[in-house]
Amino acid sequence: MDISIILKNFLNPPVLFFFLGVAAVLVKSNLEIPEALSKFFSMYLLFAIGFKGGVELVKDGINPEHLLLLSACILMAIIVPIYSFYILKLKLDVHNAAAIAASFGSVSAVTFVTAGAFLHTVNFEYSGFIVAGMALMESPAIVIGVMIDRIYGRTTNASGEKEKFSWKELLHEAFFSGSIFLLVGALIIGALTGESGWKAEKAFADDMFKGFLTFFLLDMGLNAAKKLGDLKKSGLFLLAFGILMPLLNASIGILIAKTIGIKVGDALMFTVLCASASYIAVPAAVRMAIPNANPSLYLPLALGITFPFNIIVGIPLYFYLIKQFL
Repeated sequence: MDISIILKNFLNPPVLFFFLGVAAVLVKSNLEIPEALSKFFSMYLLFAIGFKGGVELVKDGINPEHLLLLSACILMAIIVPIYSFYILKLKLDVHNAAAIAASFGSVSAVTFVTAGAFLHTVNFEYSGFIVAGMALMESPAIVIGVMIDRIYGRTTNASGEKEKFSWKELLHEAFFSGSIFLLVGALIIGALTGESGWKAEKAFADDMFKGFLTFFLLDMGLNAAKKLGDLKKSGLFLLAFGILMPLLNASIGILIAKTIGIKVGDALMFTVLCASASYIAVPAAVRMAIPNANPSLYLPLALGITFPFNIIVGIPLYFYLIKQFL
């Protein structure tokens, strides 16, 4: 593997700002991003990738290859949390294993965006329809994770009664939470307005994109460094899981991409979706649906281990392997 690919990705300004955030915590700087701005950066990224994806979706059209890949996205969102759970159950209780499995079955929009920026630096493009795949992968893993928790981890309260739970609330959170609703809504609006809509929004949705991504990754670096200490109690098992599971899921993703026969850019974006772990949508849903799970495990694992591994090593590694096999 050409080391220059890793260096090119590592020396990308947004990635370097992620480590600036980590360094700020390590040296005990008072640097911080206001919570309102952090939320805005997240909303902006979802809007931008959703809107551009919708525009590209109309431009590219839907063909059998696209439908196969979208079906593969749903399949991975269902099976990844299942086999992840059984691996995690070797060391963890049912509730924590189910919560972490849901995180790794779902996706990270920021890892997806970072992969898109990487493709741009190496002069490759990806099709807009893959954004629809990202939207499809977010929710199924949440539902599967909670179903596993209900099947294997039935708990009772102090009175000996089974804890009450609302599937209606869970499904509403899984399919209509703010992040998913904004992403899907922007995708639909982009598809409806097409090129004329893109011309109207390009200055905001495209020209300013990398600047907002940079500030968002700075904020992610701050948050990741603050939460890494929570993983010390779990020992090496979760550390190994946070690195090896993305590699396993990426390998499966590359095999699927090879089988379908898609181009390199789309294959990388699909592989990154398979390899990433959610630290925004899933924690929000799991906090309500699996209250017995420990947030100091599933959140820092996805944000502090898997996310930096993917943006530093994973993306260029997956790109190299895809170019070799495709």
